[in-house]
Parts: sequence; structure tokens; C-alpha cells
Amino acid sequence: MSVLAKDRSLSKLEFYMNARRIQLQILHLISRNFGIKPKAREPDFYIRKMEENDREIMAELFSRYDITRIVEDYPDWMIEMFRKRVTDHLQSMLDNITHAYTIWATNLAEADDRRLAQDRAISACEMLKQDIELVADVLPVKADKLLRYIDALNREIALLKGWRKSDNKRRKTLK
Repeated sequence: MSVLAKDRSLSKLEFYMNARRIQLQILHLISRNFGIKPKAREPDFYIRKMEENDREIMAELFSRYDITRIVEDYPDWMIEMFRKRVTDHLQSMLDNITHAYTIWATNLAEADDRRLAQDRAISACEMLKQDIELVADVLPVKADKLLRYIDALNREIALLKGWRKSDNKRRKTLK
């Protein structure tokens, strides 16, 4: 006989499974340049503010080389910077979760080490949230498209804090 979904408790590894899900989702997001679509404009957009002589020269060049659209893109260095920050924090989150999970505390020093790794994992989640918020502020991506990642990170933080809280009960029995 199975247990009803509403009566089930969270898996002991829910924090890990959720972190892996977040990692995959965010890696997919950054593989698409955070969802940025380059703007394509007509050459007239660029030459209308030029002086008459320059406008004629540019119009001639566009015509000669059959340039009908000009694509604007964000600088590659900026997107690479955001990618690096996000991937570093994702890796830190998972490394610290794994580190904390591999420690079965039998004394206070091990319990402190486990707690520190949990704290660092929570910190990495907070930094990821800040990175995603910065991407929404700097790049032309709609904030509501990134909200699902912020919500997932908030859930991960809650799961990690719950895990840390349950460890506190066990910590009281250690010497």
C-alpha cells in the first residue's frame, strides 16, 4: 500500500536533488546567453543622426555590400563574466552540499565542519540569487523569466536551513 502524497515527508536528500535540478536549469539558461535575443535593425536607424555627407557615404556602403540588417549584441565579455560568476557559485553550492553530506558527525569538531559547509552552501545560493538579479538589471532580459530561478533558490535555501536545523538536534548529543 502506498502513502498519500499529502502524508509524505520530504526525502532526506531533497536538498541535494533540488540543488541538482537548479544546477541543470541554470546551466541551460546560461547556455542560451541568459535568454537574450540580439536586436536586428535597419541601417537607416544608424545613419539618420549623421551629417548629410556621412549619411550618403554610409548608404552607399550599405547598398554596395548588401547590408540590410545590423545586429546589435551585448559584449561577449559581459556575458562571459556573468556565466563565470554563476557557474562558480553553482559549483560552490554543490561542492559544499556534498562536503556537508559526507560528514557523519561523531564529535563537535565534525559537527562544526558539517555546519560550516551547510552555511557555505546557503551563502552560495544567496550569491546566485544576487547574480541572477544583476543579470536582470544589466541585460535586456525580462525579470519575470528569471523569477522561477529565484524561487527555486529560495526553496533550496529553506531546505538547507531545515537540514541544518535537524542537525542542531543531533549536535546537542555530541561531546
